[in-house]
Amino acid sequence: MKIIFAGTPEFAVPSLQKLIDLGHNICAVYTQPDRPAGRGQHLQPSPVKVLALANSIPVLQPLTLKTDDELETLKNFNADLMVVVAYGMILPQTVLDAPRLGCINGHGSLLPRWRGAAPIQRAVIEGDKETGVTIMQIVKKLDAGDMLHKEIYKIKSSDTSANVHDELSKLSAIGLEKVLLQIENGSLNAEPQNENLVTYAAKLNKEEAVIDWTQSAETVVRRIHGFNPWPVAYTFYNGLNMKIWDAEFLQEPSNLPAGQARCTHKTLDVATGNSFVRIQELQMPNGKRMSAAAFLAAHDLNGVKLG
Repeated sequence: MKIIFAGTPEFAVPSLQKLIDLGHNICAVYTQPDRPAGRGQHLQPSPVKVLALANSIPVLQPLTLKTDDELETLKNFNADLMVVVAYGMILPQTVLDAPRLGCINGHGSLLPRWRGAAPIQRAVIEGDKETGVTIMQIVKKLDAGDMLHKEIYKIKSSDTSANVHDELSKLSAIGLEKVLLQIENGSLNAEPQNENLVTYAAKLNKEEAVIDWTQSAETVVRRIHGFNPWPVAYTFYNGLNMKIWDAEFLQEPSNLPAGQARCTHKTLDVATGNSFVRIQELQMPNGKRMSAAAFLAAHDLNGVKLG
């Protein structure tokens, strides 16, 4: 098929690579404009752009798709289908109508659960037992199109949003391959979403990442995992922001005040509303990520109240 691909971050790279590997005619790749990044704030191409250029695919980076000129450019590709994975831009109806078969999207949740901006993180934070990728037809309403295929991922208690993201990135590519085959052989079965089951994954913010040690240990750990890699859960130690990158909960009742640390020379446990959280990796301001054991080699936190 003749396909336009639209995507920007690392999450979208396996999907574009899959389309290339399958031998589809990728007539154009749309991606976000280059952004400043790194210490020098130099303009950096998106991961999708890097892959497209490496495969000699034309790359377009418009600021908007709502102008007549941009619409005309897109229409002139005469694409059969537009595949969208984490593009980062809302597509106007005129764009949705341009390809012969419309536009499909790889979304990082099992729709209709977790429509919106942060589906992977919300699934981890809320303790969902499974998540996945839904390949859906794109309509004007956010993440509301008919579902074409689902790939399921079982969430482990040790999973962070970072590694779930990586797994779903691979599943998106697998799901797209199956859907494209179904489109080609006429076996596609579109399923409308049940609006009564819709939940929304609100965008993350730094303010909600502060740890409330009065919550249960399970809840605290889910939030630590869910806010990894951004904005990263944090607490306060000696008035400084201590980021907590990874932790596990202990099945051990606590009689200590919530937030109080209990340490050995290798382990850093913090009392919660019902049990203990064992911190595994942390980071102080202007410092590197390190294991709790490495931090304890230079700091005595036993009995210290965090938060």
